[in-house]
Amino acid sequence: MLALAAARFAYGTGAGWIGAGIVGLVAGAASFGILTVLFATLRAPILRIALALIFAAPAAVAGYALVHGVTAEAVPSPVWRQIFCLAGGALVGAAAAMRLAASAASQS
Repeated sequence: MLALAAARFAYGTGAGWIGAGIVGLVAGAASFGILTVLFATLRAPILRIALALIFAAPAAVAGYALVHGVTAEAVPSPVWRQIFCLAGGALVGAAAAMRLAASAASQS
């Protein structure tokens, strides 16, 4: 999400499509690297949980949006569509958090 915000800012200030893409890639890579190093070095459980949520929240939003797009025409009931979307977002967010925890455990 930080990369998207940086890319939109760069495009809005006149960087063009290519410049905005480069800014977004650099911002995304830098934020990922910084947060990964912080997750690997911090030992306080509450801080590690907060960092895991920072990683997992955009993944959960993407999972929700993906399931919503897939089920928009397939599921006629808006209640069931919402249930499926929430379940998809929760599963994708949990998978992202588990992958982060597994990679941190293998590094230490």
